[in-house]
Amino acid sequence: MSLAEDARDAVRRRPFLFASLRANVVNYTAAARFLSDDVDGDAESIATALRRFAESLPDYETAARTAHVSMESGLGETDDPDDALLVVGGTALAPGEGSLTGVVASGDADASALRHVLGRLDAAGVGVRAAGVADDAIVLAVERRDGPDTVRVVEDALDAVPESE
Repeated sequence: MSLAEDARDAVRRRPFLFASLRANVVNYTAAARFLSDDVDGDAESIATALRRFAESLPDYETAARTAHVSMESGLGETDDPDDALLVVGGTALAPGEGSLTGVVASGDADASALRHVLGRLDAAGVGVRAAGVADDAIVLAVERRDGPDTVRVVEDALDAVPESE
């Protein structure tokens, strides 16, 4: 595999760096040093490969998503998945069963929007206990005290969801 292929593979294993290349906000020398354990080559050669890779990527663009965001208090585990707001693996979460808060974004919601929302919540320091997306809805389970902040972050995040490559 060539140095350029190694560099592209290393970047694709790090979504934050891939997005940064698309947005043209990368210090190529610093990124090359960061990838030096995974890419065999000197920093200057890796930086050149990163510049060329960035030039081949589509521009970083965002689009607003239209969704109604609401909050459901008292979310907790239930044995009846038919009543659940969110089911992940063998765990079903339903209103009135616990101390979590469910945040639901209904409308123009998909996996790309969920990925962006989760990244924004992580950056805001909000821990997500469970999340899912289906049928044009995103559902998140967070600690009760994080519910209002989560609603605000989700609404803001949906105003500018990065377009996929």
